[in-house]
Amino acid sequence: MERIITYENLRSYAYVNDGVCAKPVRGIIVQFSGLNGNAMYPLDTLEGEYYGERGVLFVIPYTNPWAWMNRQAVGYTDEILDVLFEKYALDPSVPVASTGGSMGGQSALVYSCYAKRTPAVCVANCPVCDMEYHFGERPDLPRTIYSALWQEEGSLTDALHSVSPQHLIGKLPRIGYHILHCGEDKAVNLERHSEVFVRAMKEAGYEITLDVVPGRGHCDLGYAGKKKYTGYILRGLGCPV
Repeated sequence: MERIITYENLRSYAYVNDGVCAKPVRGIIVQFSGLNGNAMYPLDTLEGEYYGERGVLFVIPYTNPWAWMNRQAVGYTDEILDVLFEKYALDPSVPVASTGGSMGGQSALVYSCYAKRTPAVCVANCPVCDMEYHFGERPDLPRTIYSALWQEEGSLTDALHSVSPQHLIGKLPRIGYHILHCGEDKAVNLERHSEVFVRAMKEAGYEITLDVVPGRGHCDLGYAGKKKYTGYILRGLGCPV
């Protein structure tokens, strides 16, 4: 169907902090939500204000809460960025950061692979990295992943690999990657996801870091971890921390 997102209706499809963003725009952060994340933000968030003071557009696409960065989610996000680049007449060189936690971390990594505008940096919190393993990691997951990938051609394994960061190594762009994972994460296993992924990325010659945040549960980075997360994003965009 035709593309329907415009600047005038954008708030129905994404949160954007452009009302509090200093101009000129120095970069864009796209933050993807975790599984079941369906919140909308009619008012500016604290993160939106923080990044806006630094001249950074902060965008939360309202993708399907079970999207797992399928083809529709990639196109939907590209469409939102198209609107913003056109509205503010942004130069193509304005950098984009791909970010998020849990499914949002998986989405940040996968979006880096398929995005219309290749991000300058990807920063992920407790990301799902191996979708084939994750499919059976918890009983609540198969229905969500099947829903996201139902229309894909080929086998289930093929579909899982198409949105699995672990299986996209070699296709992922050569940008900076920063992974933070909480040491007490019971929802996304550190050893089976981030540790395996980062090791394989390094072996393939990628620039990537892994910070394990001790004593914290799923996506709960704490103050120090959140500060490091934010720093990776802003430095990756070439913006002041």
